[in-house]
This record gives sequence, C-alpha cells and structure tokens, in this order.
Amino acid sequence: MNDKTETSALSSDATEVRAQKLKLLREKIGDVYPAHFHRTLTNAELTAKYEGLEPDIETTDVVTVAGRVYSSRNSGMFMDIHDASGKIQIFSHKDVTGEDARSLLPLIDIGDIIGVTGIVRRTKRGELTINAQQITMLTKSLLPMPEKWHGLSDIELRYRKRHLDIMTNEESKLRFQQRSRIVSGIRRFMEEDGFMEVETPMLHSVYGGATAEPFKTHHNTLKLDMYLRIAPELFLKRTLVSGLADKVFEINRNFRNEGVSTRHNPEFTMMECYWAYADYEDVMDLVERLFSTLALSIHGTTEFAFGDKQISFKGPFRRVPMPDAVKEATGIDFLAIKTDEEARAASKAAGFAVEKDATWGECLAFIFEEKVEGTLIQPSHVTHFPKDISPFAKEVPGEPRLVERFETYCNAWELGNAFSELNDPEEQRARMVEQLEQAHARGEKQKELDEEFLDAIDQGMPPAGGLGIGVDRLIMLLTNSPSIRDIILFPARRAKAD
Repeated sequence: MNDKTETSALSSDATEVRAQKLKLLREKIGDVYPAHFHRTLTNAELTAKYEGLEPDIETTDVVTVAGRVYSSRNSGMFMDIHDASGKIQIFSHKDVTGEDARSLLPLIDIGDIIGVTGIVRRTKRGELTINAQQITMLTKSLLPMPEKWHGLSDIELRYRKRHLDIMTNEESKLRFQQRSRIVSGIRRFMEEDGFMEVETPMLHSVYGGATAEPFKTHHNTLKLDMYLRIAPELFLKRTLVSGLADKVFEINRNFRNEGVSTRHNPEFTMMECYWAYADYEDVMDLVERLFSTLALSIHGTTEFAFGDKQISFKGPFRRVPMPDAVKEATGIDFLAIKTDEEARAASKAAGFAVEKDATWGECLAFIFEEKVEGTLIQPSHVTHFPKDISPFAKEVPGEPRLVERFETYCNAWELGNAFSELNDPEEQRARMVEQLEQAHARGEKQKELDEEFLDAIDQGMPPAGGLGIGVDRLIMLLTNSPSIRDIILFPARRAKAD
C-alpha cells in the first residue's frame, strides 16, 4: 500500500467513525445542526476584554462563545476552539462542568463546531480559559481536518479546497483578510477624494475598451450573443458624458479568455476611474497617493518586503518617457528615427526580432518590453507611449507619434495604465475604425464598432484623465504573494484529474 492509498484508507476510517458519532449524537441530543445559537463575545473580543486578567485568577463572569475545535487534550478536558477572530481554550472537568456537557466530550472531534457557556479565568500558565458549564453541538464535521501545524502541502489542493487552506494556514487566512482591507481601502480612498462609485454592465453586446479575447455567452430571451466584459471603460466614459459626476470609479470584475499564469487569471479585479478636467499627470499623483495610503494601512509604513526585495511606495515615483528608457537601455534613439522601415532596421540591427510589418511605435514598445520592463523594480511611471498602441489617448504636444499615457510598474509588473483621454469625436472614430480594421485583419471578425459609445462622445465628453489599476497584482505586492492564485479565493483551475 503506497502513502496515498494508506492516507485515503485512514481518511475513510476516520470518516466512518465520525458518521457513527453523528448517529449517537442524533440519538442523544436530537438536533446536531441547530439553526440558532447566540454568543456574547467573539474570541478576539474576549481576549481584549480580559487582557489585564492576572494568572491564576477566576472571575465570576459568564460568557458564551462558539468556534471550531482545533485541538483536544486529555480526552477533551482541554480544547482550543477558533472563530474567525482567534482562539480560546475550553476547560471541562467534573468540578465545573455538568454531566450532560461532559458526556458529549467523547463524541466531539477536531473540526466540529461547538458553543460553550462558562466562567472566564486565566490559568497559572497565563492562558485565558473558559470553564465550561454548558457545551452545545452546533455542527458535526464528517471529514477529518488536515494536520493543523503542517496544513496542506499539495499546492493544487490548497487552491481547490481553499476552505481547508484557510482553516489550517494562518498566512493564507491573514492574506485574504488583508485583501479585504485593501479593496475597502481603495474604495474609501476614492470616495474621500471625491469620486462617485458607479456600476456598469458585465454583459456586453459589443465588447470593447481593451484588446483581449472575450468570453462569449448567449441571452435566450433577447436572442442575442453577448460577451463578459473585458473592460468597463466605454460605459464609464458615457457616465462622464452624462454629467452625473466629474469623478467616477468602479471596482469591477473583468473577464479575458486568455492564458493562466502566476500573474494572470481569466477573471480579475480592476479599479477604473475617470476624472473630468484632469490629465495624466494629475492621475500620476493620484496613483502615488493611493499606493502610499494602502501601504501605510497594511504595513504601517510605505516600505515593505516582497520576496528578497524592499519596495518603497513613498512618492514621488520615478517618471521616465518610454523613448528615453529604451535609449538608455539600448542606445537606440527612436525620436531620431523617422519611418517604420528605419525603426524595423534599427531594431533588427540591435538583435531584436520585430515583426516584418511592425510600425515605429510597435518596435519601440517591443524593445521596451524586452529590455526595460524587467528592470523596473521600484515603482515607476513610464510615460509617452506610442500612439500606434494607444487608441484612446491624446497626443503629446509637438510629438504626434506619442500620447499622454503612462503605465505604472513595480517588481517588473504593470500595475496601472492611464491616459489623458481622447475626447475629439472625429479622431476617436477614426482611431476606433483603424483598430477594428486591424482586428478584422487578424481574423477577429466578431469585433464590432461600438456606435452607442461613439454617439455619446459626439454629445461631448469633457477633457479627462482615466486610470485602470490591476487590483490583484497590487494585492500580490502588498501581501508578499508570488502567485495571483494565492490572493484569489477561488482561482481558475484545470479540471480535476481522475
């Protein structure tokens, strides 16, 4: 019998024993899964309330707590129960605990959820403890827990059975608590900065606002093919046109039918915002203030560790135009190159395998990705992107090949993307038509022009700065998580092998 077979057999035996205990409990107490139980304090509240209680002191205070049994010693005389806030020790003995309560102890397993009413004391060793007077079975667990101190060693099992990962791994539990705080912190920051939160559709009849492969579905009643949103951009801009607010944002789920990696999940969280009468430089300042605020909230400082690196979110971040960064890394001065042909020739001469029909801007962006992106460890704003790859941004005055766009990088990852938004309706239509023609040439025949968006832009959108932040990657950085699957509760996975 190999280790896996033996473990499975042991688990089966344990499950059978638990099933037998459930039967005995039903005979003894009736309802093993009661609908109602009211505790007076969480474990954390109890710990805080009695923080000053001296060792070997017993109070007269009666409290009621509840939680999952994580350890049991001396045939249940001592048990540790955990709720979401922490643990508390339970003491059961004939001197303090009635016969009915003590008779339940042999039927309680690690993993069961129980309620306890009793007297608060602190042991001679300083452990805050409840002397159990009553014990209520709240949930009988029919499956054994993984061993608490080692948790789940199988990484895929951690993602597939996240409930067990969090149950047995304090780091995972803390990471998801921090995720909640970060998302809440983003929302609070944006609202305090005067942004209004709005909600836009997840189902689109025309997908747009970004270049990506969509997930496709079908609306039966409308008899309409639809797409899960790849970006909320075009709807948010229509909100700006409406005059509902000068500053709008959305924390949204987006879906892209593309690869899965340590930094990519098919569904992911973005924060996207639009700010009327602002430009991309105003948005850079916003990003720096947001990032430093989140770091202070989680770490108490703007500096924190990620792997073996020390990251600083203290502003101002480095700001560098893309052509300057490429020139510094390779010596190629793209601003001195006039044509697409010259750009391709210069790129190939420097050893870069650019596409045979690559434009000037595509060559610049390709070399940036190859030679510069991986060096951007500390937070940096890369500005002045090629217009070729930026259809929604305004031109840089005096340099029509570049636009007022920046991406924020840290740990060699793109965290944010922002523009001085294009609001010239004729130019917007021309760029979107060109983008559509390129998509059709690539075989993406289902892609259409979003006429409803263009109609809204014809009505007049104020000048604005726009921003999208990859919330998941930001959380990875702030929680020292090397994989996006570590910070998404239920990440996409392959089908379970037989």
